Amino acid sequence: MALDSGTISEPGSGTPVLAAPIAKTVPTERVHHGDVFIDEYEWLRDKENSEVVAYLEAENAYTEAQTEHLGGLRDTIFDEIRARTQETDLSVPTRMGEYWYYSRSFEGKQYGVHCRCPIATAATGIDAWTPPQLEVGTEVPGEQVLLDSNELAEGHDFFALGAFSVSHDGNLLAYSVDIAGDERYVLRFKDLRTGELLGDEIAGTAPGATWSLDGTHVFYQTVDESWRPDTVWRHRLGATDPDVKVFHEPDERYWVSIGATRSEKYLVIWVGSKITTEGWVLESDNPEGEFRVLLPRREGVEYSAEHAVIGGENRFLILHNDVVDGVKAENFVLAEAPVDDPSAMTLLIGHRDDVRLEDVDPFRDHLVLSYRREALTRIAVWPLTESGYGERRELEFGLELFAVGTGANPEWEQPTLRIGLTSFITPMRVFDYVPATGELLLRKEQPVLGGFDANDYEQHREWAIAEDGTRIPISLVRRKNAATAALGAVPLLLYGYGSYEASMDPSFSVSRLSLLDRGVVFAVAHVRGGGEMGRLWYENGKTLTKKNTFTDFVSCARHLIESGITAADRMVADGGSAGGLLMGAVANLAPELFAGILANVPFVDPLTSILDPSLPLTVIEWDEWGNPLADKDVYEYMKSYAPYENIEAKDYPAILAITSLNDTRVLYVEPAKWIAKLRATKTGDSPLLLKTEMSAGHGGVSGRYEKWKEVAFEYAWVLDRVGRADA
Repeated sequence: MALDSGTISEPGSGTPVLAAPIAKTVPTERVHHGDVFIDEYEWLRDKENSEVVAYLEAENAYTEAQTEHLGGLRDTIFDEIRARTQETDLSVPTRMGEYWYYSRSFEGKQYGVHCRCPIATAATGIDAWTPPQLEVGTEVPGEQVLLDSNELAEGHDFFALGAFSVSHDGNLLAYSVDIAGDERYVLRFKDLRTGELLGDEIAGTAPGATWSLDGTHVFYQTVDESWRPDTVWRHRLGATDPDVKVFHEPDERYWVSIGATRSEKYLVIWVGSKITTEGWVLESDNPEGEFRVLLPRREGVEYSAEHAVIGGENRFLILHNDVVDGVKAENFVLAEAPVDDPSAMTLLIGHRDDVRLEDVDPFRDHLVLSYRREALTRIAVWPLTESGYGERRELEFGLELFAVGTGANPEWEQPTLRIGLTSFITPMRVFDYVPATGELLLRKEQPVLGGFDANDYEQHREWAIAEDGTRIPISLVRRKNAATAALGAVPLLLYGYGSYEASMDPSFSVSRLSLLDRGVVFAVAHVRGGGEMGRLWYENGKTLTKKNTFTDFVSCARHLIESGITAADRMVADGGSAGGLLMGAVANLAPELFAGILANVPFVDPLTSILDPSLPLTVIEWDEWGNPLADKDVYEYMKSYAPYENIEAKDYPAILAITSLNDTRVLYVEPAKWIAKLRATKTGDSPLLLKTEMSAGHGGVSGRYEKWKEVAFEYAWVLDRVGRADA
């Protein structure tokens, strides 16, 4: 048998209770650099094995039994999320060509519907760029449904839309779907003039699709056996000839993608590892031409490039982190170069230790700079003049914590800039900024039903001191009456990620209100390994400094306790994917600080995975974690923090691990092994739960109602751990 499970009786009641599954042990030896590790649960890797499936199903049954008493609370939270959400709604239309494009949602339907309507031909000037005010329940003149994901998802347990790309003339749509959760898509084409599907169909693609300027060709990517996008293909619509391979990257450290510059003048193939990039360009009006390298790759140099017209001349604007004046530009600089000689760069914006340049978007009349300062996103508009550049202007929003970014801005000549602004207490606001006048025009604020008032909540920042003296930012949001006179009595959910230079910026969540309104404080620990404080923040939380990520999180938790904001028996830690690695490491480092740990698709067996180059994405990950296969120091360092290998016979907090059987990024086997070993090793009686979605991928279940149910499941568990299940 794969496991030992049965029923026991509740003490003093005689009521049968489902016992925790106990996985069998099958010792498997792993030997590297003279180190021998005996893995007793590696057998769980074979998901085709009926014993493995039986074990996962037994864990699901046990989790359901252990949380059955929370069923009513789950239903209540689900109902709250639904009641606050305007289920039938429309997005703000975006102009592209002769149409306004937007999406609809409908009450009772899981997925969105993509639509368009024609622009008002009589409109001129800024009026031609003012989106129509579409109202729920009101017919839109000339509306055309381009794609209804509900129809495509019918009959499938899982559905995800990958590519959604309209040709430049507005006549054709390329779209792709995944119905398994394994991120392998089928690419199809639709004639928007007739509504008919074309005969072209391409299976096994990565999610994107890029049109040639004339709409005769589509470029797409495929992946290798390790899920790495490695090849770009050119497909000619209606052709019976095989598709043409236009680019292949044999080095397993590099991903490949394809897109176009904002001006649509160039198609660009991007080749990138974690630390090195290379671009290849082709004039988009010559789809069957040869791509040429922009700047040859050099190990450790990253760059991006966009086409701009400066003073009447075609130029490339290049963001890069190469050496400038003898100093490595860690936070990136912006340079300008001729399109026929990109290496002849002229510096436009130099390096700053306190500003991380992230992106540049050129338009006909201005540039838009996206950057990060003081752990917050920023946007500046830089006018273009006949002779070059005008005076830069940073947009201000008057919030202590916020996140701002550019939205859909597909047109090169548009006189407005679509941006989105949010915070922990600010539902997403969509604006059109008019660079010529400085006007900021509100187009839509995310509706929150049920009497939501932002004034009932507050957000602010705390700073913890790490073990090495580094100040670590913590963002907090709470309902104003959540603070009580009894300091330390306030429950708190502490979220963290800390990998890949990903920044956990402030954002509004309708579902999170169900926690805040029950007196739970939500906090984000902006630990090293993320990108909130610049490139060095990331560099000091990866490879041989990775432990900073974990100790930073512990320092944040201790700060929240010592400052009286919460208490150890009222705090739950939360993280997913690489943030799940953080959760596993924290469980080993400081289990006494938490009442519970919530880990979604957690990367808790990193050493086993990173040692196996045949697994999805492993070789690519060596730049992030180091190569333990080739480097003994890396092996020993990773082994010293790997959650699975450092489980000890000590008390752990309650743990809920959630995973998906078809996840291609973090395999289900990692949390399955982790929970099995924890259950066999730890002391104490805290419950360990494993929940496996049997038909989903890395992003979990699909469909908004299913996702709300999943959130309700997690939040009910969190509230139970912090003593607020009856609140």
